[in-house]
Amino acid sequence: MRLLTRLAPPLLALAFAACSGIDVNTNYDPSATQKLEGYRTYAWLPQPTGTDKRVYNPIVGARVEQTVDRYLLARGYQKVDASANPDFLIGWHGAIHNALKAETVDAYYGYPWGGPFTDPFYAGGAVTMPETYLREYEEGSLILDIVDPTSKQLVWRGTAQAELSENASAEQQQQRLDESVEKLLKDFPPKPR
Repeated sequence: MRLLTRLAPPLLALAFAACSGIDVNTNYDPSATQKLEGYRTYAWLPQPTGTDKRVYNPIVGARVEQTVDRYLLARGYQKVDASANPDFLIGWHGAIHNALKAETVDAYYGYPWGGPFTDPFYAGGAVTMPETYLREYEEGSLILDIVDPTSKQLVWRGTAQAELSENASAEQQQQRLDESVEKLLKDFPPKPR
């Protein structure tokens, strides 16, 4: 029983980590909302380059563009060649960085050691205190930029961040990318205030 009480907090912390969500932020030029509503055609900016080959490689680039294309096409946008005078240009950037998270787990989750009718703060003569663990993990970021093709000015930016799973299969990675793109573009174009 003593071993279980020592293993339970870290195992619970890992379980909560597996359920972590995708954080999304968007920002846009308020003076461009009328223009954004009229956009119907788009073209991709050239693929970005970077030093992190986990992010900047042909496989990841193709996956990001295909996922965004699928989502935009389903919403009625049409992909055209950059020479066809598109309404907007779209580009992407990505990053992977290390992050730390402090997680506090109460040792008395579940049934208290003294039985189901005892005070959960008093477990058979010993006070159980919450324990805090520091956990290091990798976090991935996906940035989508909408650029006006005439002025070359950024008019909308969306950023999605999520914890990366070290052992995720290609299918799980694609599912996470699908979720990120859907959350990012769900409120695009932004409504005028």
